Amino acid sequence: MASTRYASDRGLTSRMLVTMFLLGLVYVVFVTAFFVIAPKFGVIALVIALAFLFAQYFFSDKLTMFAMHGREVSPEEAPELHGVIDRICAMSDAPKPRVAVADTDVPNAFATGRNQKKAVVCVTTGLLRRLDPVELEGVLAHEMAHVAHKDVAVMTIASFLGICAGLITRFGLEWGLWGGFNRRDNDQNTGMILLAVVAVSAVAYAISFLLTRALSRYRELSADRAAALLTGRPSALASALTKVSGEIARIPTNDLRQAQAFNAFFFTPAFGKGFTISHLFSTHPPLDKRLAQLSKISDQLSRGV
Repeated sequence: MASTRYASDRGLTSRMLVTMFLLGLVYVVFVTAFFVIAPKFGVIALVIALAFLFAQYFFSDKLTMFAMHGREVSPEEAPELHGVIDRICAMSDAPKPRVAVADTDVPNAFATGRNQKKAVVCVTTGLLRRLDPVELEGVLAHEMAHVAHKDVAVMTIASFLGICAGLITRFGLEWGLWGGFNRRDNDQNTGMILLAVVAVSAVAYAISFLLTRALSRYRELSADRAAALLTGRPSALASALTKVSGEIARIPTNDLRQAQAFNAFFFTPAFGKGFTISHLFSTHPPLDKRLAQLSKISDQLSRGV
């Protein structure tokens, strides 16, 4: 974790290490099996995946800002927003990130950038309209905790295996559906080889997906905890969570669908009304679990623990 006044989280650090270790094991098995089955196709897929990893790691801030239609704002353009960021930087002894606003009614915020020097904290106009300054401070402290924990860099690296396996699975299925499963070349059953490639890739993707989602859910709890302890106002963060979650349910479905692709970055996921299967594989823990943690922190602070 970076040298800031954000509370350290050994649980997050240990989970990051365990997740990366397990993903490394899966990656070694995946690459070994894949190159035994289809070495030529493996080289092409690996090169493509490495290109994606490079772009996502080094240009994550630009790509996310472009996709979310976010734009950097100066202190003159958004004095109150900059003022809140400045207070958090003073409390946390962290360098100030770039500040941006995305023009959308979906109330949310996100942080991106591979390190503190490249960090961007972006809030939506919908969030600015709905939260009071104290609630906004809690949300922004949460997002800046992600930057201090180096979450973006870790999650980008952790997702590499999933990207690689996902690409191979997709391309393999598309090729197979266009007749690849029935091909035979030079007395070799190309279709069976392709089917084996898709199967191995799908298993690797499923394992990496579950591991990274589990880590993502914990990092959200860790950011909530760090923000609550830094500001000393867990109730303000709880209020913001409750308000934002309730407001998101009222957003038009089309707007939600556009936002859901960025759930991993958001302060709270863009889910519609009711419970769906997507909640089971969410990037964020359930709202009641986040509120319970904040309530516990509030009790501890009131007792001076």
